[in-house]
This record gives sequence, structure tokens and C-alpha cells, in this order.
Amino acid sequence: MTALPTSFRKIRLELAREPGHPQGNPNDGYEFVAPLLLDGRIDAAAWREHREHCRVRRFQDDAEQRSGWLARKPGGQWFFDYQRGHDADDEAGFRFSEERFVPGEYASIRNEDDEMHTYRVVSVLPL
Repeated sequence: MTALPTSFRKIRLELAREPGHPQGNPNDGYEFVAPLLLDGRIDAAAWREHREHCRVRRFQDDAEQRSGWLARKPGGQWFFDYQRGHDADDEAGFRFSEERFVPGEYASIRNEDDEMHTYRVVSVLPL
């Protein structure tokens, strides 16, 4: 097994409050592995070297969990790719290249139904 750099973290996002979920929802979110810079942004260079280890798990109340990869489009947009070669199920991170993944911050994701939802970073843990 390849030893990953110490900058790799397991990041947990949970649905922030929104209409229909005034308290948010801890059972709706993402856990993903990514290398982070000291300021909490995704380290694109380290991701490029170790992209196969940058996995995501999507969890959502009673829905089946989905697994995939943290991926990046040629223009630099980050997204979650659940089935390589098919972009219909991709979920795009809104401005992920600028987001700081530190507890208490927020990140928005456009789901496969083209709906934007905001998630709160609840934990960032070393692997």
C-alpha cells in the first residue's frame, strides 16, 4: 500500500440548514479524502499524484450510500465522480478550489439533479 502524505485528511460535510431542514441534517452529507494545504484548501498537486486515494462516500437518510472519487475537470472544477466515464451522476463542488475545509466552514455542492445545497464542514481528521 502506498503511504500517503501527511496532508491527507478525511473530511465530513453535513447538510446545513435550508428550507425543509431548519436544523440541517447530519444524515445527509459526504465524507471524502483529500490532501489539504495548511490553509485548508485542496492541494491540487498532491491530489494529482494520489488521485486514486481521493475517495468520496455519499450518505443520505434512507437512500443507498454511493462511493466514488474526488475528481477535477480540465478547467479546474472539482467534482464527485461516482461512475467514471458517465457524467450524468457527477456532483460539482461550487468553488471548491477556493473553499477552506476547516470545521465550521460551509461548502456548496450541485447534485446530479442540478440542485445546489450547502453543507457544513463538521470534521477534518488526519488519516
